[in-house]
Amino acid sequence: MTTKTDFGVSRRTGWRGEITRVQWLVLAGTTLGWGLDGFAGSLYVLVLGPAMSELLPHSGIEVGSASIGFYGGLTVTLFLLGWAVGGIMFGILADYFGRTRVLSLGILTYAVFTALAAFSDTWWQLGILRFIAGIGSGVEAPVGAALIAETWRNRYRARAGGIMMSGYAGGFFVAAAVYAVLGHYGWRPMLALAVLPALLVWFIRRYVPEPEEVGAHIEARRERKRLGRTVAHDQFVLRRLFAAPLLKPTLVCTALATGSLIAFWSVSTWYPQIIRQFTTADGLTKEMADHRVAIASMLFNAGGIVGYALWGFLADAFGRRRTFALCFTVSAAAIVLTFGFDRSYTEFLFAMPILGFGLFGALSGTFIYGPELFPVSVRATALAVCNSAGRFVTAFGPLTAGVIATSWFGGNLGLATASVAALGLVALVGLAFAPETRGLPLPAEPQQTPHQMPHQTPLQAPRKTPHPIESEKSGK
Repeated sequence: MTTKTDFGVSRRTGWRGEITRVQWLVLAGTTLGWGLDGFAGSLYVLVLGPAMSELLPHSGIEVGSASIGFYGGLTVTLFLLGWAVGGIMFGILADYFGRTRVLSLGILTYAVFTALAAFSDTWWQLGILRFIAGIGSGVEAPVGAALIAETWRNRYRARAGGIMMSGYAGGFFVAAAVYAVLGHYGWRPMLALAVLPALLVWFIRRYVPEPEEVGAHIEARRERKRLGRTVAHDQFVLRRLFAAPLLKPTLVCTALATGSLIAFWSVSTWYPQIIRQFTTADGLTKEMADHRVAIASMLFNAGGIVGYALWGFLADAFGRRRTFALCFTVSAAAIVLTFGFDRSYTEFLFAMPILGFGLFGALSGTFIYGPELFPVSVRATALAVCNSAGRFVTAFGPLTAGVIATSWFGGNLGLATASVAALGLVALVGLAFAPETRGLPLPAEPQQTPHQMPHQTPLQAPRKTPHPIESEKSGK
């Protein structure tokens, strides 16, 4: 819809008039970056079985379901550990040096080292390269989510965050489609395709600007340092996150992220191998097993796209807490019904989009809700720390599932996956203490006393918006 101004110039009204070109460019850049991250990560999960089958003999290890489960799980663990380390490292850099340049560096890292993994000769070479790729992969979600929140400072913030997060599931979906078409060429060409995200760096550096609030904060901090003046929020970001008033939101966000990540990675790592196992048991060919995995993955990620994108819309309509509760309930029910019992391939196909909706939706929520708990000076670090803490725990989930499948469940990866995913119930603890942030602006820096900031300038003046935690305490 358009209206006429006094000068006869057409002007857009409604939602299109509220969203600027810069906001669209930031959304496009972060969504593509997160999507290509998902593309690279999904390609590895899809080729995990074939890669281990080829590389383990080169390392003097006999190929079998137990060895594939253990060493394959170990390489995924190394990737997640790298993701956790890289997330914290790049999150800190983003708070001190800006979002866009750090985002570009991380994307280059994960793209190049994921592609280099295609040249591995042993499982441990693959594991090392996956660890380094994980370091780069850790940048996209926390820095991209912070960038979205700081640019979309209007009533569409949560919805933009959900659309950005849906890029990851979209990347998984594209990877599944590519694998269905090109998977017969082998796992090495599949991993080589992961270099494609590097092309995105040009777009980000050219078209995605640094948020004004972030640039102003960094410049003000540098000026205070030059003049020898400091305030409380000039303390090192990690120290601030584990002291009042930010300790409570840090713990809440960490519990939500940890639970969501445990459930997601347990399921997404092992459902391809579970499908391969019962396909082989049915006497069908390897090609048929790969085809079944690709179709199941596409359905899983189709549901994930909906869960990711819809989270922001549901959270605006019903509140953040209720939307988290919905995703946790759907995920728990779908995991129990799918992996707790022997299922046919057809039953798996019906379950995959439901699993995707719940698991991806919960992950989406942690990156939409998280920025609403922290001020700009620590926002990227906070998102990285909360999710990286979850990844340090989660990193051992895929490995644990592979081990206990052999030790406790007679090789039944389904029961092992369900058992490990059950640890995701820790998210309910975080939800019990999480404040509702629907309708609140992003929190400002804490008020500074005169002796902390004797020469406050307009650039440094904090807004008087209460922190969500403090709003909750005061009943506002």
